[in-house]
Amino acid sequence: MDTALLLEYAWVLGVLIILEGILAADNAVVMAVMVKHLPKEEQKKALFYGLLGAFVFRIAALFLISFLVQVWQVQAIGALYLFFIAFSHLFKKWKERKEEVEGHGVERDLKGSSFWMTVLKVEIADIAFAIDSMLAAVALAVTLPEAGWGQIGGIDSGQFLVMFLGGFVGVIIMRFAATWFVRLLQKYPTLETAAFLIVGWVGVKLAVFTLSHPSLAVLDEHFPESKPWKLTFWAVLLAIAAGGYLVARLKGPERNIEEPGI
Repeated sequence: MDTALLLEYAWVLGVLIILEGILAADNAVVMAVMVKHLPKEEQKKALFYGLLGAFVFRIAALFLISFLVQVWQVQAIGALYLFFIAFSHLFKKWKERKEEVEGHGVERDLKGSSFWMTVLKVEIADIAFAIDSMLAAVALAVTLPEAGWGQIGGIDSGQFLVMFLGGFVGVIIMRFAATWFVRLLQKYPTLETAAFLIVGWVGVKLAVFTLSHPSLAVLDEHFPESKPWKLTFWAVLLAIAAGGYLVARLKGPERNIEEPGI
């Protein structure tokens, strides 16, 4: 590989790492919300299993990408799943507040899902995220000239290596981001509603990818990559996060919070 080709590969890898870092941010919010109810040590284990699954699914998606590109149902299921967990949480919160206002009193179920059920939920979300991440990686990596080292999974080995490294770094970024989000949610419990709104908004992103699939063609195929949609997505996500954080700051942190030890 000559120097010019090496520099081109290094540049695309750098861009891909930044892109994976951006994608990892909203994925990490979803993971943090899902494991928050577990005890400290189980949070650590659930995140480990979840991130291990995220890495495995990304590698599998690389080998199966030519097949997965045609299966819009996977992202559709992912979108519906995120909608379900977001709306079920918000409905539960609304019901609790209504009962409190009516004076019935509420005993909150703080146990949530069991450890392995939580891990399963994280893994289901990871499948949709893996496809989202790898489609973005493939779109970027195929712009590179082929390295001529043969093929892996139907993809040029040089391009495959760039996508593999980008996905690996993305999972590492997600691990630290998820840890930080868990701590933030524990310090400011009122942020949880904003976090679930973000989960629902990420579901909208997956729904947009689904509706723009050539097999459905409800939206233009290139709409998910368009500047107006990307600006809208990030503007709404940041507005939800900023609004939730301001409300949480006004209410103040919960006292005597132990570090989650993740």
